Amino acid sequence: MSERITRLKEKPHRLVIGLMSGTSADGIDAALTEITGAGTALQVRLRDFLFVPFPAAVRERILQLAEGSWGGSGELCRMSNLLGHLYAEACLALCRQAQVSADEIDLVGNHGQTLWHMPEAEEYLGRTIAGTLQSGEDAHIAEALGCPVIGDFRVRDMAAGGLGAPLVPYAEYLLYRRRETTVALQNIGGIGNVTILPQDCTLDQVMAFDTGPGNMVMDGLVRLLTAGAAAYDEGGRLAAAGVVQPELLAFLLEDPYLVRKPPKTTGREYYGAGYVKRLLDFAAPRGISLTDALATATRFTAESIAVGLRQFAPAPPDTLIVGGGGSHNLVLMRHLRDCLPGCAVKTNEAVGFHSDAKEAVAFAVLANEALFGKENNVPAATGARHPVVMGKLTL
Repeated sequence: MSERITRLKEKPHRLVIGLMSGTSADGIDAALTEITGAGTALQVRLRDFLFVPFPAAVRERILQLAEGSWGGSGELCRMSNLLGHLYAEACLALCRQAQVSADEIDLVGNHGQTLWHMPEAEEYLGRTIAGTLQSGEDAHIAEALGCPVIGDFRVRDMAAGGLGAPLVPYAEYLLYRRRETTVALQNIGGIGNVTILPQDCTLDQVMAFDTGPGNMVMDGLVRLLTAGAAAYDEGGRLAAAGVVQPELLAFLLEDPYLVRKPPKTTGREYYGAGYVKRLLDFAAPRGISLTDALATATRFTAESIAVGLRQFAPAPPDTLIVGGGGSHNLVLMRHLRDCLPGCAVKTNEAVGFHSDAKEAVAFAVLANEALFGKENNVPAATGARHPVVMGKLTL
């Protein structure tokens, strides 16, 4: 085993696939990267990218399990192995698209599918426990591609007292930091998360936290508005037909999560179906339509990002680079620019990166760093007591 890893580390460059399936549970992002070096000497080139949507039944079952009160050990076992097969198939499909043989892949970094994230310690059977559950059996990927797989990154940070999130700031520090300007990177997946890179920063000066809901609340409203025919608001078209309702927006902005000091993280357990129900319980007696509720929720996502930056950024960012599915929502992007005057709000494409591939690339980077035994969490962002090497190796 050690000889195999040593040979891999000695290669002039490695072909590494990064896999990401987020809290929206819409499918698998698969990024084929070419990585040279490690640490601050690391260089990454995106070779190809593929999004593989989950079948509707799989997505629905993931969302049921992610509510935390449905299913049991049998369901968790089935889902973990099903996802492992789906991740492996996504890797093979990416290889075919890139015209690369599967046996040329050196390493896979797999985030897995979050089914439950419990960053705050709770009483359980006489002990106080925090934890997280990422689903998707890495052994199926290793078997299909014949290469090492590194996954389940969050638990090592949590064992060191961290929140297990956000994970991507280390990769963002390596790839996006600038000597002359302060850059903020906002990912808008199911949950929104931001990384702030002060100009010419060191790793311990990086700040990152979950800003609140990204697309999750909007997606829940879209499913209701379309009777399940649509899973998200493509381009912001549905929100554009509505009107932001000030009373509902003010109610949403009272959310205590927004003013909680970092380090902090959140997820479907907070902004899932129960949150959408509370929003609708406020809106319905006031005659606020679903379309207007969606328009207001879209504005709320932008406002929550702006609140986070105003409250907690060590310095106002010169540039906000937006990635994830929310970067395609034109209404949301317009609201962001409105909420952040004086800040250049751009997509990843505008600075030479790929918005949809960004987080998958990050997990390729995190896997590469783990391969080299490099500490790849950011304690200032997660609250961990010390740096650790995140990721479990499957050979």
